[in-house]
Amino acid sequence: MTAPASSSAAIDVGAAARQTLLAEPIGRLERELIGLESVKARVRQIASLLLVERLREQAGMSAEAPGLHMSFTGNPGTGKTTVALRMAEILHGLGYIRRPSVIVATRDDLVGQYVGHTAPKTKELLQKALGGVLFIDEAYYLHRPENERDYGAEAIEVLLQFMEERRKDLVVILAGYRDRMERFFQSNPGLHSRIAHHLDFPDYSLDELMQIAELMVHERMYTFDDGSRRAFREYLELRARQAHFSNARSVRNAIDRIRLRQAVRIVDQGGEVPRQELARIDEADVRSSRVFMNGEPR
Repeated sequence: MTAPASSSAAIDVGAAARQTLLAEPIGRLERELIGLESVKARVRQIASLLLVERLREQAGMSAEAPGLHMSFTGNPGTGKTTVALRMAEILHGLGYIRRPSVIVATRDDLVGQYVGHTAPKTKELLQKALGGVLFIDEAYYLHRPENERDYGAEAIEVLLQFMEERRKDLVVILAGYRDRMERFFQSNPGLHSRIAHHLDFPDYSLDELMQIAELMVHERMYTFDDGSRRAFREYLELRARQAHFSNARSVRNAIDRIRLRQAVRIVDQGGEVPRQELARIDEADVRSSRVFMNGEPR
């Protein structure tokens, strides 16, 4: 962005936003995510704050760099990874990170299995993530106080050091279930104090899950008919009450299994089939799931 000509010159905020390409990742987020209006609004707030901070810095009004580390809380399949990807694009466009990359990691990527292994392993991953975003999923597994021989505390110590000393070249996003993340931060106040932005991802409603399903089906060039659409809505109502339901992820898995059953039906049918039959999802393709028989998802 071009700095203002003088302290009294007007600043074209719209031009600055266009120059940093803010609208592109925010627009993609609107198209990619059904619902989640509170999350989208929070992303817009953060993007606006960081843009204004950049303008203030260029006008000689900002004393220190804004905090960028974040916490994403919510159940699986609620869009946390997608938002992290778009956030990386926003941060890169504004010049806060050098590249719009996201490295997704878990405990296994940071914690070693023997004495002296964890610190080098954690530092190696953090060095790799420099210049971009490090997304640590289920971050609370780093802390296992019940195990005296656990090396997670060492990984947290190294992580804290990088989050503080390299905060101008690394953004860390800690993610996981809301209640577990709250307990994790309570037991690690040093981590909590370094988190500038907390985003909570609610579960999708049934109507939103159906919109997600329609979008996924369309993207794969399939179609629901009236019967299969009603059946899939019933499937979601039942599946959401079962264990290990993961919102949009469970929708995607269900559609993949439906495609398998549709393919078997067409092949078993044999002979010539109309072209549109290759795309049509039949009600039986949905109702063949064990979910309708009080069984495990299939």
